[in-house]
Amino acid sequence: MTDRLRIGSRGSALALVQSRWVGDRLEEFHPGLEVEIDVIQTKGDKLLDAPLAKLGDKGLFVKEIEEALRDGRVDLAVHSAKDMPTETPPGLEIAAFTAREDVRDVFVAHPHAPARRLDELARGAVVGTSSLRRRSQLLSLRPDLEVVDIRGNVETRMRKVEEQEMAGTILAAAGLARLGRAGAAAFAFSFDELLPAVGQGSLALEARSGDQRVGALLAPLTDDAATLAVRAERALMRALQGGCQVPIAGYGELVAGALAARELRLRAFVGALDGREAVRLEAAGPAGAPEALGERLAGDLLAAGADRILAVVRAQAAGA
Repeated sequence: MTDRLRIGSRGSALALVQSRWVGDRLEEFHPGLEVEIDVIQTKGDKLLDAPLAKLGDKGLFVKEIEEALRDGRVDLAVHSAKDMPTETPPGLEIAAFTAREDVRDVFVAHPHAPARRLDELARGAVVGTSSLRRRSQLLSLRPDLEVVDIRGNVETRMRKVEEQEMAGTILAAAGLARLGRAGAAAFAFSFDELLPAVGQGSLALEARSGDQRVGALLAPLTDDAATLAVRAERALMRALQGGCQVPIAGYGELVAGALAARELRLRAFVGALDGREAVRLEAAGPAGAPEALGERLAGDLLAAGADRILAVVRAQAAGA
């Protein structure tokens, strides 16, 4: 008798590549398992004309998939971890975080005017991004740039760069790599320039709470280093009450050392929409207490002025 597992996935090319990768790995690890993928359209996939920040950030790319998971229509949901709200709905849990791809952001330049570094962009150059996190960090470095909103999947955004004569757009290196388009990146941003989104580069595998069968199937895909880092990042975001409507970035990584004495380093950014004000801080703590580290760094950010920056950003969003 064949053992079947149904995966709920968004329908974009990237989402399907990610879900198929998970399905292929599960079938490799568990001979006799047959994985099916059900495509589920989310609110974020339907509303492509409005800026992300104006659509709300409570499960924009995951809610409909989570409903299918709760209802039993699918057994597992595969998400980009950066799309996941910091609160998981009752009855569901993130059963695994996968090993991270390259977590950096990269610049995809106009094909006729490729820039190899940020400082090679002309004054007043137009850059497209729907991410307030990227907008704020970019403008904090280059306030002369014109940042415009750009939505759509990876291929759509790359096409719009050429059609609308932009200097380029900013994308996640991980997404390009998974699509086999890593070569499209003109250059990668350093962490001192652009910190990534919370969870960037990892896949979040969501299941029904207490589903021991699915939990056992996912065990070989769980990556301890990514799990600790993403847990710290999500705790930071949760403590700051963040989401896609506020410019917050965070990146955690294990510091090399003896297993029993491992430390987790967490870096974070909170900025104004125009990048003129920003707070960048980092902290380190025991790897075994990632949530405590995230909450502590969030407190440090708020004390350093992030509370005032976030209040202004939220007021701007409410008045938009």
